[in-house]
Amino acid sequence: MKISITGASGFVGNNLQNYLKSLHELKSVSIRYSSNQKFDLKTDAIIHLAGKAHDLKKVSNPQDYYDANFELTKQLFDAFLLSKATVFIFMSTVKAVADSIDGILTEDRTANPTTHYGIAKQQAEQYILSQELPNEKRIYILRPCMIHGSGNKGNLNLLYQLVSKGLPWPLGAFENQRSFCSIENLCFVIKELLSKQNIPSGTYNVADDVPLSINELILFIGVSQNKQARIFRLPRGLIVGLAKFGNYLHLPLNSERLQKLTKSYVVSNQKIVSAIGKYLPISSREGLLKTFHSFKK
Repeated sequence: MKISITGASGFVGNNLQNYLKSLHELKSVSIRYSSNQKFDLKTDAIIHLAGKAHDLKKVSNPQDYYDANFELTKQLFDAFLLSKATVFIFMSTVKAVADSIDGILTEDRTANPTTHYGIAKQQAEQYILSQELPNEKRIYILRPCMIHGSGNKGNLNLLYQLVSKGLPWPLGAFENQRSFCSIENLCFVIKELLSKQNIPSGTYNVADDVPLSINELILFIGVSQNKQARIFRLPRGLIVGLAKFGNYLHLPLNSERLQKLTKSYVVSNQKIVSAIGKYLPISSREGLLKTFHSFKK
């Protein structure tokens, strides 16, 4: 099978190419949005990873999200419909549904994204699903939660550095549950979608089986470093008060950051696991430990 991957130089793209290279003929496709561009696709499958990632510093131009995550996807999907390719996999995100949730996120949750990143991804999803699909073609919209693995440079790396320096985790009094997605599990899901023609087209969450708390993450990081991680359970009221001061004094801890560190976000993977008919290969704990060990390099 000939597979074209957009965004192949990114974190997910690099890992996916290494995962699939012994199984398929891969082609990296470098694309950026420009108006009225056309694509001549000579491939069997398209994995569309390219796009603009969520900007935690909030300095991006909002239009950039709509150009990169909606308009570019629309152009590429239109080309897919006209091509001989039979599989289109679009990498969306759980943030296309909700930035925060109560309970467990499933695929039937009504979408209500609140950021330009999430709204643009949701618009791309809606466009894909609104088009008439020929019988011989399959489309899959994947919504992973926080992806981790070798080469990951996000918040998990920041937590790893905190434990490495022997600093205590001060938010131990906050109990939460968060879903994570091992890059190996994500690559496995994509491999199965490519190889099994009987998996129905549609939208699928991708997450590891078991959600974990931030306190558990801190302990796992300690295990990966062969040291005892320190967790301080300072009074919640004190932490909330300090965060409010941080709103005005521009301190590292403010109310928004406190919420992101301590809120729960649990994602169900039952639909994709049932569709594939196999268990995911990496457990939540095993995947995170592999990620933490990769940080040593």
